[in-house]
Amino acid sequence: MARSDSFDGLSEFLAIAQRGSFRGAAIELGVTPGAISQALQTLERRLGLPLFHRTTRKVALTEAGKTLLVQLKPAADTISGTLDDLSRLQARPSGTLRLLVHQMALNQVIDPVLPAFRQAYPDINVEITVNDAQLGLVEGGFDAGIRIGEFIDRDMIAVRVSPSFRWIVIGAPSYLDARGRPQVPEDIAHHECIRFRLPATGRIYRWEFERDGHALTIDPPGSILVNDGRALRSLAVQGMGLTYTASLQVAPEIAGGLLETVLDAFTPARDSLFLFFPRSTRSQPKLRAFVDACASLAR
Repeated sequence: MARSDSFDGLSEFLAIAQRGSFRGAAIELGVTPGAISQALQTLERRLGLPLFHRTTRKVALTEAGKTLLVQLKPAADTISGTLDDLSRLQARPSGTLRLLVHQMALNQVIDPVLPAFRQAYPDINVEITVNDAQLGLVEGGFDAGIRIGEFIDRDMIAVRVSPSFRWIVIGAPSYLDARGRPQVPEDIAHHECIRFRLPATGRIYRWEFERDGHALTIDPPGSILVNDGRALRSLAVQGMGLTYTASLQVAPEIAGGLLETVLDAFTPARDSLFLFFPRSTRSQPKLRAFVDACASLAR
């Protein structure tokens, strides 16, 4: 036996009660008067009670019909209002946009984009979680993330939101003048290095190079170990040793002469920051608005 839906006939009942006729209800719902009558008869059989008094000239609610209308009308209004709210979400971006971002993205993406974005879309609340670990985007309830390209899962949609950058070895001129400038990656073995512990895995990051088209990885020596990119830059500026970072991170210090690059001929292929999100969420108005706001950053 086919299972009946508890909601079958209720929209027809409400339309008849509001319009006062089967024909008016049919026009409102876009069906025939016969379909309205059939739906109502099915509902009355299921309830075991008549809901309307019918004459050739008039349709009036029975006592059972009045009771049902009193109970049903507020619920129907709530449902209708909720659907209207959802339609407005589609028409105008609103809600809360939850972002999971790499620390590097703060000054490269968030700082230049967020003020104008908030002014253009005041109905969107923005929640930013800064974490360099490989937290799960979907599992964490985030709408989108900003991360270095090589660390993004292949099943995500990724939109570039930064200029391309290189991975570089840097040191303060005072350090390089005192200890010499390495000429090949193997020279790093004779230097003091500021090493980086990856927040996601806890392992110490190994420096990556390329030579004659082949990848080369160096485990840097050193007595200073940090897990924060800002600390890397600060310690390098103070002449504490060589370190390995993204060129975007230290562009001001290099331009100001506080840091100097070495081993440029051996740095690996370029990368970029990407805004990424699941395919299932790409149609959200709040997310589309943020993607559009970030579009100019990759130039």
